[in-house]
Amino acid sequence: MDLSMNGLVAMAGTSLKSERRARQAFSSPLSRVALLLICLLLIAVLGYLDFLTGYEQSLLLFYLVPIALGTWFEGLALGLGLCAVSLAAWVASDIFAGIPTVGVWNLAMGAAAYVLFTILLHNLGTVMRDLDQRVRDRTVALRREIAERERLDKEIAEVADRERLRLGQELHDGLCQHLTGTALTAQTLRERLAARSPAEAAQADQVIRYIEQGIDMSRNLARGLFSPELEADGLMVALHGLAENMTERFHVPCVFDSDGVVNVRDAKVANQLYRIAQEAVMNAIKHARASQIDIRLAETEKDLTLEVSDNGVGLSENSEHEGLGLRLMVHGAALVGADFRVKRRGDGGTTVQCKVNLSD
Repeated sequence: MDLSMNGLVAMAGTSLKSERRARQAFSSPLSRVALLLICLLLIAVLGYLDFLTGYEQSLLLFYLVPIALGTWFEGLALGLGLCAVSLAAWVASDIFAGIPTVGVWNLAMGAAAYVLFTILLHNLGTVMRDLDQRVRDRTVALRREIAERERLDKEIAEVADRERLRLGQELHDGLCQHLTGTALTAQTLRERLAARSPAEAAQADQVIRYIEQGIDMSRNLARGLFSPELEADGLMVALHGLAENMTERFHVPCVFDSDGVVNVRDAKVANQLYRIAQEAVMNAIKHARASQIDIRLAETEKDLTLEVSDNGVGLSENSEHEGLGLRLMVHGAALVGADFRVKRRGDGGTTVQCKVNLSD
């Protein structure tokens, strides 16, 4: 019996060391004094009921309720104290009920059972509190990682936009101007050759046509990379220009429409919506083999909605997880917190929808 009690005391000492750290995770819904008063009241009520039922029928098991409450919410020390009070109430009720003798062995076994229950319950609570704290810590770490990733994504998007802007400006102001100057020089040379040799003049005309094609290609690339209208709060103008450019380049009718004047003053939102529309139109032309594309921009008090619809072959069942273009559109929508959806049309074709919440 002494060895068993020593083991219990050792277990209690080990549990007390983790008491402060375990109590930080969970807190009692009541103050310590209120909890103590409730537990003592329960013990008093149980002792009185134990007295009424007589010593032949013990309520020893029911004393575990206040012990469990005190141990779970306030720790091992209070739990062990309530064990002593419960044993005293149990013995007192039996004595007042007229028990002939108090069995020392029964008292020792009851005390050992109470202490063992208290230690095991405390250890269980400590494990659960530790797990809860680990979950909380991990949740905080994940939130930090998500916030850091969002910050990095935004920085990468800003760098990409700056590089796209720089490249588009260099193409428009540098290469296009250089090719235009080359075409003018070739035109002058062609006029000189025309007076000497018609055959060589024809070859010069071919060179001029190649240069003019290169100018058109460079301008189209510049338009795809850089839309100066977006810098002047002109998403509608940029989308209208996109529709005209795609119609001219690919000979596929592309129409832009809007519900009145839609002003998008957030440059980041405007840029991402323009890129999404650009990517959706290119996918409709290259992959869906559409013969008609409609771009629509609508605004309400709560939402700004961009829709790109086509009459192409539509989406495959697994298309939501395939294609770099689709992933780029999803990523662009996520950067501005937009709701992005791609769905089949009832009459065939595909509708790409990006909705930005303006109330945030």
